Amino acid sequence: MQPTIFVDADACPVKSEIFWLARKYNILSVFVSSYNHVSRSEEMKWVYVDTEKEAVDLYILNRAVKGDVVVTQDIGLASMLVNRGIYVISPRGKVYEEREMDNILHLRYLQAKQRRQGIYQKGAKRFSNEERRVFLQGFEKILSKLAGNSV
Repeated sequence: MQPTIFVDADACPVKSEIFWLARKYNILSVFVSSYNHVSRSEEMKWVYVDTEKEAVDLYILNRAVKGDVVVTQDIGLASMLVNRGIYVISPRGKVYEEREMDNILHLRYLQAKQRRQGIYQKGAKRFSNEERRVFLQGFEKILSKLAGNSV
């Protein structure tokens, strides 16, 4: 069965790169977004979901299967997918692996606990060209593996 690439597309800065590489490897890419983020790109396959907080995540969670690829920056979603044999990569190039999810989720919990106590860390830094390069490298490695090539 041919894999599918699902993209949590609401705030994804690498949509065109995903589309380009998906076409290169002849893999269907599905960009999932809420109705608040309608795109005018007719080349890409778009699926629009309700504006509820987790609607995009639930759509992807209910459709991604073993061997698919998901691009998301949502750690909670990533944690539910990696243990099902789904490849997960963030737009900044972080490839999530099942063995590290407990630590990542614990760190997320500690950061949320600090925020509830009024302690805020700096927000995410501006997306850089280096992060775009790291994403492209990691994403192409996954797609190449799925295509049976060694990178």
